[in-house]
Amino acid sequence: MTIKTQNALRLQTASEEASLELGGIIGTALLQSMSLNRTGGVTILLSGDLGTGKTTLVRGIGDVLGITRVKSPSFTLINEYRAADFLVAHADLYRLEAGMGEDLGLDEYYDTSCILLIEWPERCEKLIERDALKIFIESVSENERHFEISSKGEAADSLLKNMREAVTNGKTDSGVGLQLALD
Repeated sequence: MTIKTQNALRLQTASEEASLELGGIIGTALLQSMSLNRTGGVTILLSGDLGTGKTTLVRGIGDVLGITRVKSPSFTLINEYRAADFLVAHADLYRLEAGMGEDLGLDEYYDTSCILLIEWPERCEKLIERDALKIFIESVSENERHFEISSKGEAADSLLKNMREAVTNGKTDSGVGLQLALD
């Protein structure tokens, strides 16, 4: 799946540490977004093949939000964490067949002050159409990953803008291999 949009941010990482750093940038942008937007939450859809680092990215987000034990919800389907003044829900739909995610109860997390992180959103077709930050991860080699990040909706647009500013203004620890991908 390729996300085609003019409002995309393309990044590449050269290590797991760099992917965790990218998660930290997303986490920081989420904190900024949540402090400005108290009327609702933010949804992030994470797509990519098995083993591309979706849960690693979520761990990086969790580190910034003060969540120390992010685990893959592959078997539980949804893990919930408390961060500051809001709930973080992390869903992994990998084990579901297409269409089975419709009855999982993810709608309960929308329109609340919640950060909803969903791995394998393509298993629930209605998620793809929601307002969200959409992250597609591609494994290029054992350590290198390409990320294409796009947004749909006001909250996700703001989140992407904050991320772009952090990356382009050098507010990252670029010593671990995070860089803008050139088109």
